[in-house]
Amino acid sequence: MTLRSVIVTLVFSLATLPPALQAAPENPEAVLSKASRKPPLHGWIQVHLEGSPSEIGYQHGNLLAKEIAEVQKVIALELEHDTKKDWEFFRKAAQEVLWPKVEAEYRDELQGIVDGLVSRGVMLDIWDVVALNSFLELGPYYVPYWEKKQPDAEPHRNVSVPERCSAFIATGGYTADGKIVMGHNNWTSYLEGQRWNISFDIVPERGSRMLMDGLPGLIHSGDDFGMNSAGMMITETTISQFSGFNPDGIPEFVRARKAMQYATSIDEFAQIMIEGNNGGYANNWLVGDRKTNEIASLELGLKNVTLRRTTDGYFTGANFPVSEKLAEEETTFPMKDRSISANARRIRWEQLMADWKGRIDIKAGQRFLGDAVDSFTGKIDPNERTLCGRVDLSPRGVATWVRPFGLAGAVQNKVTDAAMAEHMSFSGAIGPQCGPPFRAVRHLAKNPDFSWMRPYLRDMTARQWVTLGTGK
Repeated sequence: MTLRSVIVTLVFSLATLPPALQAAPENPEAVLSKASRKPPLHGWIQVHLEGSPSEIGYQHGNLLAKEIAEVQKVIALELEHDTKKDWEFFRKAAQEVLWPKVEAEYRDELQGIVDGLVSRGVMLDIWDVVALNSFLELGPYYVPYWEKKQPDAEPHRNVSVPERCSAFIATGGYTADGKIVMGHNNWTSYLEGQRWNISFDIVPERGSRMLMDGLPGLIHSGDDFGMNSAGMMITETTISQFSGFNPDGIPEFVRARKAMQYATSIDEFAQIMIEGNNGGYANNWLVGDRKTNEIASLELGLKNVTLRRTTDGYFTGANFPVSEKLAEEETTFPMKDRSISANARRIRWEQLMADWKGRIDIKAGQRFLGDAVDSFTGKIDPNERTLCGRVDLSPRGVATWVRPFGLAGAVQNKVTDAAMAEHMSFSGAIGPQCGPPFRAVRHLAKNPDFSWMRPYLRDMTARQWVTLGTGK
């Protein structure tokens, strides 16, 4: 080997090593004194984070170390089961594909999480934390892209995009006071969903104060429900059966966090989300600006982007594509099949918006998220076709996501309106708000194919609605 090749190899090796573990802050007590963690409130853990990016990260890692360590194990287990790729595959993607596109502010925060974890004896490194933050876009988006680039790889079943969430946003003549009301329930795997119980109140050095729900270890909401002190109200639902990924784009988790932190208008929100779009975690974003009472739907595919807006109307999401052009070019979604989950829920949203026009408020939003009417049969029957998703009760499952009686559905619920958002608060409820309680041992006994989840699976019951807020 020549001297030149040795130097090149050394430079490359140094460039790809994880950043060195930083020592704890000079005064960790002072850093932690600005943060807080409240006792659980009907299943919710409320965390306040404040300071520079590295301080916010350190507080996050320190205060939620136990929860982050467990969530990482859960996500690694799920990704390996669903994609047949080990955790090292995702660490490598985080390092080589995503990290170069993460801007300095969020690199510092991510490294701060690592430092906070280390301070509590949890030895995860930066690639673990970046992979955790990006699991929603790496699994069903990056993996199919990567597999298509492997000429010698054996054919693998397509990793489908999960049907994540039901949501609405309404304003003007549709709401009781003419102002914005927004609601969202998080559809996801029960394994991760049972841990999606953090209410983050974040006061950064730059940008706006944020209140959002989230998963431990993530710098963004992940299921994307939140608000900021600049008046923005933000949520989304995933575009089902989507395909497409651009490795040269900015990770979705970075854009989502940046938009929550820095957007002060619908236009700014759209600009942040569109610029550098990598196609990962493609969503229909439902956004409101309580300062102007305007709401918008930003359907963000990789090739097709549609922005609709109104001051008198509503937008809903249930994993259906809005644009027929997007549906045709970027999905395999059957737009006319009323029997599938996304279309059945779309129809139910239309029914509810018509029935409740002029009366939508917080209580109505709570009722919507617990709605168990199957629009295909017209019966009350909690299943994969109801807004309150209970795939675990469905003999059909969701063909593109989970098998019959699969362990997925609506795991938690949030509603807010302009008045609550002005005071940085929302109403939240842990657990599915329809059907019987979920009992893990009983379900696995009847459905042993899901026994691989046993080490981390918990019971779930419907908890009461509580008010969550900034707390300082």
